[in-house]
Amino acid sequence: MPITDWPADERPREKLLRRGAASLSDAELLAIFLRVGLPGKSAVDLARELLQRFGSLTQLFSASQDTLTEVVGMGEAKFAQLQAVLEMSRRALQEELSQPRTLNRPAAVRDYLRLWLGGETRETFGVLFLNKQHRLLAAEVLFRGTLDQAAVHPRELAKRALALNAAALIVAHNHPSGLAEPSAADISLTEQLGRALQLIEVQLLDHFVVTPAEAISLAERGLIGAHNN
Repeated sequence: MPITDWPADERPREKLLRRGAASLSDAELLAIFLRVGLPGKSAVDLARELLQRFGSLTQLFSASQDTLTEVVGMGEAKFAQLQAVLEMSRRALQEELSQPRTLNRPAAVRDYLRLWLGGETRETFGVLFLNKQHRLLAAEVLFRGTLDQAAVHPRELAKRALALNAAALIVAHNHPSGLAEPSAADISLTEQLGRALQLIEVQLLDHFVVTPAEAISLAERGLIGAHNN
């Protein structure tokens, strides 16, 4: 049955307007984005099939163009629209991080890092450069690697921090495997970066390991701080 034939209080768009976006299920939100379904299949039906196929909204958003466009009803136009939505979300979060005290809200940092790095198919190392008030100066990818490794050079990181006159940094890298648990190499790298940045009086605030679904903080694990005093 087409959504237009549903009772008004069950249609996703009308429900959103009356109750707010938070009241909708993942499938209903995705159906609003899709707008239309396929012959004999409503937009909500298509949305449910997509979620079942990819497992979650997060995995759907991370899908490559080739993978997504294999699905009937999801062509290049839909892929482009989805990427535009994600990029707008990233930019909105980046603007938020530039505001005073935003970095005191860990959820905002995590959301931004997941959107920024979580979907990368190669290991990617990004940095949030901050001023003395911990407001965002720049967000830059400094190193890219293979499926499971990115070569990070502390000297290059320190050089870029000086060029931007940064007072503090938050670094992050993704695990394309989908497992966000920090490795022994991640912990060792964090220690190396802390020592290098201490020499130029730049504080390493945190190191996050990121996947599409989560961002694990090494600072919260007690693995940052010894070299920042």
